[in-house]
Amino acid sequence: MSKMVPVPTHSYLPERDVDKVPILEARHLGIDFGGLTAVDSLDLTIGRTEIAGLIGPNGAGKTTVFNLLTKVYQPTRGTILLDAKDTAGMNTVQVNHAGIARTFQNIRLFKDLTVLENVLIGLHNSMNVNLMESVFRLPRYWKQEKEAKEKALELLSIFQMQDLAKYEAGALPYGAQRRLEIVRALGTNPKLLLLDEPAAGMNPSETASLMENIQKIRDSFHIAIMLIEHDMNLVMGICEGIAVLNYGKIIAKGTPEEIQANPAVIEAYLGKKKEG
Repeated sequence: MSKMVPVPTHSYLPERDVDKVPILEARHLGIDFGGLTAVDSLDLTIGRTEIAGLIGPNGAGKTTVFNLLTKVYQPTRGTILLDAKDTAGMNTVQVNHAGIARTFQNIRLFKDLTVLENVLIGLHNSMNVNLMESVFRLPRYWKQEKEAKEKALELLSIFQMQDLAKYEAGALPYGAQRRLEIVRALGTNPKLLLLDEPAAGMNPSETASLMENIQKIRDSFHIAIMLIEHDMNLVMGICEGIAVLNYGKIIAKGTPEEIQANPAVIEAYLGKKKEG
């Protein structure tokens, strides 16, 4: 792991990313639902090749943050810069095209389609054919279709899933469906990959393999990855910078070692000790 160093935005970035524009900067981000403030004054900076963690107790607002970054929800206030570009006014599709891909707590695959077809759907961003070429299946269409299938199989090979290409996605074991969702997200060619509880439902062996593959994805694609996860062994094992959310506010930022020793974090997870 790269050493984390402070930057002027009151954040820390991996040393290797300090001389580059952060892939994501959220400034004073907040959202209200009626009279309830779900996320408040959130500041977040992620380096271009950082593996970052967002943790916190249940109901802290973690998935709401992901929904804000991907424009499932439009922020009530604040700014989101993706690769130095303001995402104000963008919708979810535009943000995906701009470079953010995500997975969800609840798996959202096309379960009646094959594994390969699911990945091809993710790859539609990279296909550059016009309507006539698609309708009449002109040579350029077939060329790009062939290239997309080759790319899909290459992505599946990251998780050793290429031999499952013809299987129905819904017939896969739970852990394999989780992995397929990550592969499909990678198909959109993201600059930042958001993983919402990627280890949920996995056994220890699958989780250990997932940790290796998240690092492999970062190193192979040179992208940033941010994950929400309750498995602290996974978070502390692969995340370089961690932000801790509680009641919609960030209460701590730092390295895994700093987070584990932070009294505010310990209190948020375990409750305040009674004196006397």
